Amino acid sequence: MSRKIRSLSFVASQAPEAEQARGELVERYGDASPDEADVIVALGGDGFMLQTLHTTMNSGKMVYGMNRGSIGFLMNRFSLADLPARIERAVANICRPLEMRTVDADGHVSEALAINEVYLFRQSYQAAKLRVDIDGRTRLPELICDGLLLATPAGSTAYNLSAHGPILPLEAPLLALTPVSPFRPRRWRGALLPNHVTVDIEILEPEKRPVNAVADYTEIKSVHSVRIAQSESSTAIILSDPDHSWSERILSEQFQY
Repeated sequence: MSRKIRSLSFVASQAPEAEQARGELVERYGDASPDEADVIVALGGDGFMLQTLHTTMNSGKMVYGMNRGSIGFLMNRFSLADLPARIERAVANICRPLEMRTVDADGHVSEALAINEVYLFRQSYQAAKLRVDIDGRTRLPELICDGLLLATPAGSTAYNLSAHGPILPLEAPLLALTPVSPFRPRRWRGALLPNHVTVDIEILEPEKRPVNAVADYTEIKSVHSVRIAQSESSTAIILSDPDHSWSERILSEQFQY
């Protein structure tokens, strides 16, 4: 896809390498406000890219990342040269986040969005005990584990992969439900779910076995129940170089082990 770039807005993480890169790019290309720019250029690592995507959610703004962090899976390679031309040739990837809705002991409801994953984990030395329902049907009456996560294709190569979950192609209409250190059922490896389902997780014995829930970087403590579904209305747009597209990165990642 080709697009005409008239103005760019540069945002950077607090890392010295990112701040230095921002100064060099602003000097070369100028700097528009995020509201007025055609594209927002994010400089940092994957964590900063997630923050930027959350900030631009539903704005229609495209985000082009360049790696000035550690891993940078979501980022393009860093270069000062020909940036507008690179962005004009970049491939647009539309992300639909997960919507997380939690209820605590007092009945307080919290909501958050997750581009990568929603993750539940034990708060104390005792393992979590969970019941898992899919579209209203109980699939796991009792799961004893250190944690449980539901990952999007975009997030399947992040914590999900570290927990031995499957890598999902970006175009796959799937979500990965992956346990972390399951104790019972010990051999359960997780499940691949259609991306249109609703996942309800009930925390069993919540006072004895407290559980926290995280949507990307938003953490809710001591939840009693969690509902997760893919958003039907929210979107974020990330740009990737055509010779190193996001789809290609995810495909290549499956042959690294």
